[in-house]
Amino acid sequence: MGRGQKLTDLGIEEALMRNLAQLTANVKTILPFSGRLRTLGRRLLLTAAATGALLAVSVPAQADQGFSQFVSGFWPTAKAAGISSQTYNAVFTGMQPDDDTLRLMSKQSEFVKPIWDYLDSAVSDTRVEKGREMLKEYSQVLAVIENRYGVDREAVLAIWGMETNYGGFMGRHNVIQALATLAYAAPRRKSFWEKELVTALAIVQAGHVRFQDMEGSWAGAMGHTQFMPSSWKAYAADYDGDGRRDIWTSIPDALASTAAYLQKHGWQTGKTWGYEVALPSGFDYHMADGEKTLTLGEWGRYGIRRSNGKDFPRPSDNAILVLPAGASGPAFLMLKNFYVIKRYNNATAYALAVGHLADRIIGGGPIEGDWSREHLPLNRSETAELQALLNQRGFSVGTADGRIGPATRKGIRAYQRSRGMVPDGYASIVLLARLKLDG
Repeated sequence: MGRGQKLTDLGIEEALMRNLAQLTANVKTILPFSGRLRTLGRRLLLTAAATGALLAVSVPAQADQGFSQFVSGFWPTAKAAGISSQTYNAVFTGMQPDDDTLRLMSKQSEFVKPIWDYLDSAVSDTRVEKGREMLKEYSQVLAVIENRYGVDREAVLAIWGMETNYGGFMGRHNVIQALATLAYAAPRRKSFWEKELVTALAIVQAGHVRFQDMEGSWAGAMGHTQFMPSSWKAYAADYDGDGRRDIWTSIPDALASTAAYLQKHGWQTGKTWGYEVALPSGFDYHMADGEKTLTLGEWGRYGIRRSNGKDFPRPSDNAILVLPAGASGPAFLMLKNFYVIKRYNNATAYALAVGHLADRIIGGGPIEGDWSREHLPLNRSETAELQALLNQRGFSVGTADGRIGPATRKGIRAYQRSRGMVPDGYASIVLLARLKLDG
């Protein structure tokens, strides 16, 4: 019996059973792809079973025609990349866009989380304790990984903790569905999403993970340590030698993959990510431009010391002075490994959280310096307002685009210096208020 066919000359029991069978098949077909349709199917099934009504029950398609055209049009690209029609059809039959991905990709949050709030959450006592438990539980695996890749075990654990809370939440989106949605609907980086989609299809085709188990974030980051498909292709490791690089269900594979990533981006074995430091009175904050590189010994000659009073173990290591919240917050001398972590996620707050969590896991204490929490960072629109005001005051920063770059930091420093303020180049709500009053 086809969908929508009227019932004629059928007994009640036979008609009901046929409708239920057809409905069950419909629900199973759409089950992996749409929670909303899954709920609808269950409701229809229960209604039919309860009432025994002689109705031809079917699940309305409500297909996104544009998405269907995208799927059809993308086939030649996938085929050229070696994807079989069997794989392609098995994956895309019945698929609809991921509603959550559509919602999140267009959401431009104006809120900027202050780095101190970010660190409070990312390096919570609970996450530190869980990390220490994982350090014990996977001690043998981590020892092998550390020996094989030369990446310190606490750094690998910290990334695992940051990305998915040690596997506690790896995302609830089918990666291929999310990537297909982005390739279809995202206004920017279309070619990027298409390449990631092809790579994800190849991963499934090669048998490293089943399509229905390929879970990740709404933007396609996958597994325990959240690799994009292209990163999986380049860096994922087969720790246990079973022929699969399984970052979804094999914790050893996921941890080894993370170590391989860090190794190939230049991780320096046995060295830390950085040091919290104290700056001397009268320090020249122009040196804290996020680029100036000196050895730790050279920084020491400017009066910079470790916050805990200890000596730098290797004074010849190169470092860059970073002030994540300007002169009003803690200061850090960042080493090579800090910037390797930033290759994983190019955000200062993220890399600082990973390094700090790694230290805490192996017994380190909290950050010693205080954050002046009234110096809140600016959101995008506030930054554009700040830039416009700097331009109006004669401190040219270029286009007021809401993005903090070298020109904006230079303009901020010039303004701060002209007003007798500490020229740290940090854009805060306090600075914006001062500019508004300084008409």
